[in-house]
Amino acid sequence: MISTRITKLLGIKYPVFQGGMAWVSSAPLVAAVSNAGGLGVLGSGSMMPDDLRREIREIKSRTDKPFGVNLMLLMAQTPENVKVCIEERVPVITTGAGNPGPYVKAFKEIGSKVIPVVSSVALAKRLERSGVDAVIAEGNESGGHIGEITTMVLVPQVVDAVSIPVIAAGGIGDSRGILAAFALGAEGVQMGTRFILSDECQVHENYKKVVSQAKDRDTIATGITTGHPVRVIRNKLAKNYVEAEFKGATPEQLDEMAKGSLRKAVVEGDVEDGSVMAGQISGLIATCEPCAEIFRKLEAQFFVEFDRIASLIPALRPAREAAAAEKVATA
Repeated sequence: MISTRITKLLGIKYPVFQGGMAWVSSAPLVAAVSNAGGLGVLGSGSMMPDDLRREIREIKSRTDKPFGVNLMLLMAQTPENVKVCIEERVPVITTGAGNPGPYVKAFKEIGSKVIPVVSSVALAKRLERSGVDAVIAEGNESGGHIGEITTMVLVPQVVDAVSIPVIAAGGIGDSRGILAAFALGAEGVQMGTRFILSDECQVHENYKKVVSQAKDRDTIATGITTGHPVRVIRNKLAKNYVEAEFKGATPEQLDEMAKGSLRKAVVEGDVEDGSVMAGQISGLIATCEPCAEIFRKLEAQFFVEFDRIASLIPALRPAREAAAAEKVATA
């Protein structure tokens, strides 16, 4: 597809990360993405250390390619999970919901690459100073926990503010989104929702069905009043939650409403009272395919779209026409 500092840094074929989605990104999906040439990322979420170690070892049994673990740093078990990742020598660590600074040195000592998710320029600059290898600039089109700024606005500002590579995330579901991200200055992309609809993703079929049937306006940001918004597909739980928060429910009451709701949707298939986290790009994705096929189509479409854009630039037309003629002559 394209070679960037990210592909060289991580030793991957495609500059495409699979988002580390809690309860969603388990070993089969992570290994399949890595085997297909991207970077599979385990969503450790609320995993306890023993669970995390078991998943990491399962990934290693399925692939010899680079992979990552996403650590949600606000979790109480984070220090123990960091220790597991170090002991298991996880190649890539992505982080969210906190500052990875205290752990960067330890990860670097074993050769791990540390790539945190950021939602602002200020955070990207601060984390660059802490020694991270790259940042994932994630816009609020993403599913799950989100910031306030869109991908289109956030990515170029982060690119201009830091010298390390930037991965764009949020609202990217096909090669048109990948090309757009590169135009904004990114050197890779992260896609989460697209990989929910993959054969290797182990979420309940009800969850996949809801995502595949979603339209462009079917997601909603809940938890806006709490300062920790989460994007989900509209359902009974989302409706009740939003009504409660704008009627003055306390943070404790809202936490109780959301408790266990992601697992309920992902594992049990309850897509009305469970939390169906997915991005706004859901409306673009309708088919469930093997990861290898997803990457094959991404690569093929990438060059089709690249040629389409190049054809709009008069100065490039003679070179393109000559290349096409040479291809025909040698066929």
